[in-house]
Amino acid sequence: MRAYLIDELISADMQRLMACLEAKTVKASVEDMYWLEIPDNLLSAEQREHAAQCGPFVCSLETGPNWLKVELLIRGRGKLRCSCIAYADRDQRDWILNQIDAMLAELDIPV
Repeated sequence: MRAYLIDELISADMQRLMACLEAKTVKASVEDMYWLEIPDNLLSAEQREHAAQCGPFVCSLETGPNWLKVELLIRGRGKLRCSCIAYADRDQRDWILNQIDAMLAELDIPV
């Protein structure tokens, strides 16, 4: 799995990050998991075609006691398996990482 990992976060920073994730993302049904919704303008042609049945499209954010893992797989929340599920392309990846970096900067969390 392709992922972006931020680790060795101190407890206070992790608590602030969790609060930010609660406010800015969608809580997944799995504990310690969140969905970051990908904007429609960044979806691939196939993802746009499948939006009604497979969307919304998201990447998963998983948290641990001192880490955040950003999975770089774009999946639809409407279906578990489909040809539209794919690793993030360059624009999607850049947008995802920019969102995470902006959250960390907003919270003044050094990485």
